[in-house]
Amino acid sequence: MRDAIAVVNQRLEEMGIGKAKVNYRMRDAAFSRQRYWGEPFPVKWIKGTAYPLNEIELPLLLPEVETYSPGPEGEGPLANIPEWVAKELETNTMPGYAGSSWYFLRYMDPHNTDSFCDRKVSDYWNQVDLYIGGTEHAVGHLLYSRLWTKALYDLGHIGFDEPFKKLLNQGMIQGSSRFVYRLKGTNEYISLGLITDFETVDKLHVDVNIVDGVELDTTSFKTWKPDFANATFQLEDGKYICGSEVEKMSKSKFNTVNPDELVQKYGADTFRMYEMFLGPVEQSKPWDTKGIEGVHRFIKKLWRLFYDEMKGKVWNEDAATAEELKVLHKTIRKTEDDTERFSFNTAVSGFMICVNDLADLKCNKRSVLEPLLILLTPYAPHVCEALWAELGNTGSILDASYPLFESKYVVESSKEYPVSINGRVRTNINIALDASAEEVEKIVLDHELVQKWMEGKPLKKFIFVKGKMINVVI
Repeated sequence: MRDAIAVVNQRLEEMGIGKAKVNYRMRDAAFSRQRYWGEPFPVKWIKGTAYPLNEIELPLLLPEVETYSPGPEGEGPLANIPEWVAKELETNTMPGYAGSSWYFLRYMDPHNTDSFCDRKVSDYWNQVDLYIGGTEHAVGHLLYSRLWTKALYDLGHIGFDEPFKKLLNQGMIQGSSRFVYRLKGTNEYISLGLITDFETVDKLHVDVNIVDGVELDTTSFKTWKPDFANATFQLEDGKYICGSEVEKMSKSKFNTVNPDELVQKYGADTFRMYEMFLGPVEQSKPWDTKGIEGVHRFIKKLWRLFYDEMKGKVWNEDAATAEELKVLHKTIRKTEDDTERFSFNTAVSGFMICVNDLADLKCNKRSVLEPLLILLTPYAPHVCEALWAELGNTGSILDASYPLFESKYVVESSKEYPVSINGRVRTNINIALDASAEEVEKIVLDHELVQKWMEGKPLKKFIFVKGKMINVVI
């Protein structure tokens, strides 16, 4: 089809009855807004014609106002200021993207009073390395920002014609909606598993905050809205089971979750980490409040590496063992790699594995826990700052040096080999990686469990694949 369009356009031009043209569509047809907040236009109206202000009259600043209400004829709030109107100045203001399309350039040279940004400064700092934004907002903003940048480039004010080197669109947090089913023409509600014909019921959204998983709190439902006060229910084993569906989070679908309530209950760090743990940052993911408990348990388990409910302070100044340093440096490497790739969900998973491993090793050593806190700070800043202070540090953890990965601590010296007897795995044996084939055979054949499964039968073949597996054939 694309090739056909080009051929048709060319033929129409050759025939002289048409001309190919590219049309660009921008979502905002108008550049002005009838509101106070926004850059004022440096324009003066004289007998219906707009004239730009002289440079000596710039910058044109927004005046102080008593009210943000519309003007007498529906204009912007500036029309309510007699002094502004008397000067015949424009009463509309510029839209949000007027400033946001180029403000990153001003950040490079914010105190320059001669220009928005010195060319030498913008040549040094160059483009924005990473732009993160949701698709709904970013599409329009990117379009205008590129327009601004290309115009400034064409005018010679900057040395690049694209504003951002890399774009990352984060996915939306979706809502997990819940539904009740009302028998048509009645005020009777049928539990999901009891419905035999969905044509006989009305499917209604219900507030997720009165549903525990999929079980409806029928008492709260009756008080939720006046229409439901006299509701009756057909229950399954004494419970009303709701339907569920992943949709866009919206007040009209009653599937919104108040973050303030979650922060009050679980803490800001738990809420923050759970958002990252839901899945890849660029994908949309459904919110499930029940899942937040797992992250909250992780935060509490981290705290217990420092303080025990019964014993109090348990962290110490002992030297770390090789196994503890191995856990730490594996985490340093994984956190660096995952963060660099914006794979925050796998980084959170790595922290959980690390804390579990340290708990299993009964590691409460400051030399291991302190670097771990620094690694975790971008993900759970509040608890890390608190524990950093508990360790006796006077400055902020934000000023601490980032831990360096040392490969010598993660070099594997042995491997847990699966050992099969006639092709079926019967046990695992930890063997040094530098052991010879003869040494491996002796270790395996001398093992108590291997001897048990061999039942005294003679060895036919010993198969050893270094670094992978062992099979004993009898």
